[in-house]
Amino acid sequence: MNKRLSTFFMACLITFSGLAQSVETVATLQARAKNFIREGDFENAALVLRQALSQSPDNLELNKDLVLVYTLKRDYTRAREKVIALCDRPDADAVCFQLAGNVFKALEEVKECEKYYKRGLKIFPNSGPLLSEYGELLWSSKDTRAIDQWEKGIEVDPGFGGNYYNAALYYYYTTEKVWGLLYAEIFVNLEGLSERGQSMRALLLKGYKEKLFADDDLARTAEKTTNPFASAFLMEMSKQVPLTAKGIDAEILSDIRARFLMSWFEGPAKKFPFKLFDAQRQWLQADLFQAYNQWLFLTPDTQIKHEQWKKDHGETWTKFEQFQQNRVFRVPTGQYYQTRR
Repeated sequence: MNKRLSTFFMACLITFSGLAQSVETVATLQARAKNFIREGDFENAALVLRQALSQSPDNLELNKDLVLVYTLKRDYTRAREKVIALCDRPDADAVCFQLAGNVFKALEEVKECEKYYKRGLKIFPNSGPLLSEYGELLWSSKDTRAIDQWEKGIEVDPGFGGNYYNAALYYYYTTEKVWGLLYAEIFVNLEGLSERGQSMRALLLKGYKEKLFADDDLARTAEKTTNPFASAFLMEMSKQVPLTAKGIDAEILSDIRARFLMSWFEGPAKKFPFKLFDAQRQWLQADLFQAYNQWLFLTPDTQIKHEQWKKDHGETWTKFEQFQQNRVFRVPTGQYYQTRR
């Protein structure tokens, strides 16, 4: 190898080594900034992110992190300026528009907030998070178009939990009896350990007590319901009404829902494949359906009964927890049956 060629390769190696070191440094700085964010030290997070951006000013992820930090530290002037520039970038993703919504919500600039959500949804029409947050903005002014956003989010991005949560809350305060229950249970399966998951458990139990089985003639309601899936659900549930004579708690609901499943899979399941019911049947076949219902309907008010049930069924509960740890609940696309929109 001649001297010139050798010198060229050495120069390339030095250049590549420098680039690798720079990338590693940026990654290290970003990781450090994220640690500061988790600790609530937003000043240091901003300081570190600005240092990282001095090396990689066009890095999209770093710029998003800095907007988030400015928002968290309530430096809305800087957050506003930076997020506008971020959303104007050709590589802006859905998160950029979520960040913009958060900034403008904090500034109470409702029109600007709506504008950026609409811009984002024009580019990313199937973004569950954007649809969820735009619906929340609409609902903050009692605009009932909010439910249309949440329903669309459930249809196009069924793996995102926020739309189920918002829709379940919305339906709980209407006369609707089916979708609030189904969406609440799906949400608990997606985010059962979160604070919102805990609140949704209470809503779910109330929904069975105060709405579904408070209906004096559930079969007649089923006949009058125009949505085929909802009508089938109500009709199968109407067959279980005699079981409510002893009242409703987690154990009785376990019996009601087990009988519902057996009836559902003998008929409507052929026409309406539904992941939630498939998952319930899996618990039933594993002889863990009672444990699942104990977990599902656990609220502060049911805690004492729940603890006693666990003592009486310790082996079953242990098996349930092991099964739950290895289980991933995912809702597939194409199982959307709500026809209100």
